[in-house]
This record gives sequence, C-alpha cells and structure tokens, in this order.
Amino acid sequence: MNAAAAETASSMPSALPGLGQTALSLLVVLGLIFLLGWGLKRMQGLRVGGGASMRIHGGLQVGAKERVLLIEAGGQHLLIGVSAGGVNTLHVYAEPPVANLPETASSELPPFATAFREALKKSLGKAS
Repeated sequence: MNAAAAETASSMPSALPGLGQTALSLLVVLGLIFLLGWGLKRMQGLRVGGGASMRIHGGLQVGAKERVLLIEAGGQHLLIGVSAGGVNTLHVYAEPPVANLPETASSELPPFATAFREALKKSLGKAS
C-alpha cells in the first residue's frame, strides 16, 4: 500500500508553484494600486485652466460637517461656509485681511487672565 500511495502522491501536481504564482500576482496588483494612488495624488497638484489661482489661507471647523474657510480666488479674499448643504459666501473682503495681530496685543494678557494667574500663584503658595 505504501508504494501505491507514493505513486498517487507523485502523480498529483504540487500546490506550491500555484501558490507562489498567486502570491506574486497579488503583489503585482497591490503594487499597481499603490502606484496609481501615488500618481493620482501627484496629479491633483496640477492646475487646470492655466492662470486660475485659488489658495486656502485658513479654516475652522465649526460643527460636525461644517467649516469656515478663508480663501483667495482671482485676487479676492473670501470667507466661505462649507457644509453638507453646500457652499455659501459669508464675506468678501475689500482688501486682504490681516493675518496676525500686532505683537503688543498678543503679548498682553486680558484682565481676567492676569487675575486668574495671580489667584493661581497665591493658591499654590508662590509669591508674585
């Protein structure tokens, strides 16, 4: 019986070459998917329409699906609201908005913050 079993086993095709070929095919397909994804990401940077320029200067999430964006389009600065219902223009600026506050205003603390800092130091036992 051992000879018959060995003869039957040798006549059956081995599963390893088929498995190796399947694994290699899978790797080639996954490589193509990643290559196409990379290519599409690179192509998003290309501009359509030649001189049309649009930039997002900043944004703020105001809800689960709502955002407020400051964009520059066609030389104008716009404040827009983006939601599931669409995009709405909230404000069109006559001149570019100031991006940063003056340094003197940002370094000063409001009265409440100053009072809170002093109360915190006092409660921790530190002299001001």
